[in-house]
Amino acid sequence: MNRKFLISAALGAALATGTTSCKKDAPPAEGAAKPAGAEGGKPAEGAAKEGGDKPAEGTAAAEGGAKPPEGGDKAAAAGDKAAAAGEKPAEGGDKPAEGGEKKAEGGDKAAAEKPAEGGEKPAEGGEKPAEGGEKPAEGGEKPAEGGEKPADPAAAAKEAPTEEAEEPENKDPLAAPPSVAAPPASATKTTSGLASKVIKEGKSERMPTADDTVRVHYTGWTTDGKMFDSSIPRGEPTTFPLNAVIAGWTEGVQLMKVGEKRRFWIPEGLAYQGRPGAPAGMLVFDVELLDILEKPKAPPDVAQPPADAERTSSGLASKVLKAGTGQKRPAATDMVQVHYSGWTTDGKMFDSSVARGEPAMFPLNRVIPGWTEGVGLMVEGEKRRLWIPEELAYKGRPGAPAGMLVFDVELLKVMGPR
Repeated sequence: MNRKFLISAALGAALATGTTSCKKDAPPAEGAAKPAGAEGGKPAEGAAKEGGDKPAEGTAAAEGGAKPPEGGDKAAAAGDKAAAAGEKPAEGGDKPAEGGEKKAEGGDKAAAEKPAEGGEKPAEGGEKPAEGGEKPAEGGEKPAEGGEKPADPAAAAKEAPTEEAEEPENKDPLAAPPSVAAPPASATKTTSGLASKVIKEGKSERMPTADDTVRVHYTGWTTDGKMFDSSIPRGEPTTFPLNAVIAGWTEGVQLMKVGEKRRFWIPEGLAYQGRPGAPAGMLVFDVELLDILEKPKAPPDVAQPPADAERTSSGLASKVLKAGTGQKRPAATDMVQVHYSGWTTDGKMFDSSVARGEPAMFPLNRVIPGWTEGVGLMVEGEKRRLWIPEELAYKGRPGAPAGMLVFDVELLKVMGPR
C-alpha cells in the first residue's frame, strides 16, 4: 500500500488523504507451581523411597526383630537342671538366652526406653517428614517466592502482578508492536481520544504546527497486527503538509519534537472514518519526525505583478527569478518535471512540491492554461514567477483556489512527448 492513504490530491501534484495483537501468552511466573514430575512434584527424596514404604531399619524386618534370636525358644544345654546357685536358672536356661525372649536389641523392646537405632524412632525419611517429603517440596504446595500464587501455571501467569514495561522500540520496524491491539495504561491521551507514547526522545526543541510541512518515517498497522503502509521498505522518508493528512496525524505529529519517535493509537473517528477501501478501525502508527521543512514564503509582490514583469496577450504576467542552463523549451505535448509553489493574492500558500520535498511530473497540456503557456516560455534550469489571471486558472471552479494565482516554477527537466 502506498502513501496515497495519507495525503490528498490538489492540483497536479497533490497528496491524497486516503491512502495484528499477536500477543504471546505470558510465561508462567517464576516460582509458580511446576508440573508434576518437576522437582517437588515427584516423590520427595526419602518419602516413598528409603525409609518410606520400605520398612525402616530396625522395624519388623530389622535385624534382631521378629527373627528368632540365636538361642531363643530352644532350651539351653543346662536348662532343666538346677544351677549351682539353686533355682536360679542355669546359664542359658529359663533366663532368656542372649537374644531369646528378652527382646532382641532393637526388637520388641519398648522404643520409649531407648529407641533402637533405626527402630520405632521415625526412620530418616519415614514418619518424620523427609527432606522434601510431607514438607512442601520446593515448587510444590509451598507458596512460591513472591506470595501465595495459584498452583495452576496459567492462573499464576494471569494473576501475578507485573510491572508495566516501557513501550519498546521495535528491533524490526515492520513488525507489529506488542501493544498493537490497545494502548497501554501508561499512554498519554488527548481529549479527542488520541493515545500516544514516546519511544525515542527527540534532541531538538523544534515542534511543527498544522501549517508546516514535515519529513517523517512511519509504519502503520491495524489492531490485528497487519501492516498496511510504511515508508521504511521504500527506503526514503515521506514529506507532506501536516494539514493534508488524517486528523490523528495532524494532531499527533504536532506533539512531537524533531528527532522524536512516537507510537500513536488513532481511533477510527480520527482516521479514515469507515471510508471504503481505507484501513478500518483504530490504527497504530510508529512515526519518527526527521525534519520540519521551511515552507516557501509568499513573495512580496504576491498581490499583483510588478511593473517589470513580462506580459503576454492572454494576460499572463511573468518574471525570471533564475536564468536557465539549457536551451530547450517544452512543447505543450511534452512531459515536464518541475518544482513549484502556489499562493493566492492574500499570501496564502495552497500547494507546493517544494514543501513535499518531491518534484512533480505531468504533461504540459494537462494543466491549467496559464501553466501550459507560462512553462512553455522557460528553458531547463530556469526559475520563473507567474501571475495567472483567473480565466487562465480555475475559472471559479468550486473547491479550487479562486482569483488570480501566483506560482514560482522551476523547470527541472523536459522529458519529451507522452
